[in-house]
Amino acid sequence: MSNLRNQVQLIGNVGNAPETTTFESGKKVCRLSLATNEYYKREGEKVQDTQWHNLVAWGKQAELIENYVSKGKEIAVQGKLTTRSYETEEGNKKYVTEVLVNEILFLGNNENTHE
Repeated sequence: MSNLRNQVQLIGNVGNAPETTTFESGKKVCRLSLATNEYYKREGEKVQDTQWHNLVAWGKQAELIENYVSKGKEIAVQGKLTTRSYETEEGNKKYVTEVLVNEILFLGNNENTHE
């Protein structure tokens, strides 16, 4: 069961156009957001709860996202949670939690894909 530690699986819709950065070494990183929706009933009325997740993909996964994923596309990802911190210009420390993507699966129709 050690391989179950820090594992995340999400299915949702891409919330923004993926942003890819290519470094001098040729290595790529791609950042995007993913919206996941849950539905429940409150006082007999259906309520939608949307959670937003920051995704980061490197290498081959970044290339796949760059080439085939656009805003609104439904995808499934598997990865792990990572947290990093940085300091703002005002000197405040900020923390960011992201999903480091290991695998991606394209779902839904292909209307929003481009080559």
